Amino acid sequence: MVTAADPGATRTSVWLVARPAPSGRRRVEAPSGLDRDRITTATVRLLDADGLTRFAMWRLAGLGVTAMALYWYVDTKHELLELALDRALGESALPAGQPASGVAGWPGGLKELARGYRQVLVDHPWVAPLSAAYPNIGPHARAFDAALQQLMDATGLVGAARTGAHLAVRQFLHGCGGGVRRAPEGDFCMALDVLIAGIEAKAANS
Repeated sequence: MVTAADPGATRTSVWLVARPAPSGRRRVEAPSGLDRDRITTATVRLLDADGLTRFAMWRLAGLGVTAMALYWYVDTKHELLELALDRALGESALPAGQPASGVAGWPGGLKELARGYRQVLVDHPWVAPLSAAYPNIGPHARAFDAALQQLMDATGLVGAARTGAHLAVRQFLHGCGGGVRRAPEGDFCMALDVLIAGIEAKAANS
């Protein structure tokens, strides 16, 4: 069983570990037809089918990946879960282009970002607990953070007001979007409108 944080284990993020290029012998001996991308895809499918609590590396054998073959590409199950987490986050729709400043631009972008993130949590219920357990510094997570930062910049808020708005959005996404008792879509959208109205009011009075 995989828990949010295994006690007694000190882990380093898969995104911070430099994996040496395989030697000629390892390239020859490595299982054919496999790579990190295919293994990550299989892991996402398994998590979707069985859930996080039943996840075990040996279960990937049912998807055509043997446990022993995995260790050519990842060292631990935690590396595999981090890869799967970032792969799922890559499905989140990000606003296209630089958000326009003022009320005419960023609210629509924030709605798009928030609804896209919620959809990822709906499609992959295991993403929410993994997001709380791992540092979320993969390429897709960083792209999401960059998009949110751009939207916050476009509000015109600065200092403590901007920090507060950013925190409110983050807490909203993880609370209403990914909580154990996830808010229905209609309630989520209504709450999102209220949140955006509050940010707009704060920006107008700044």
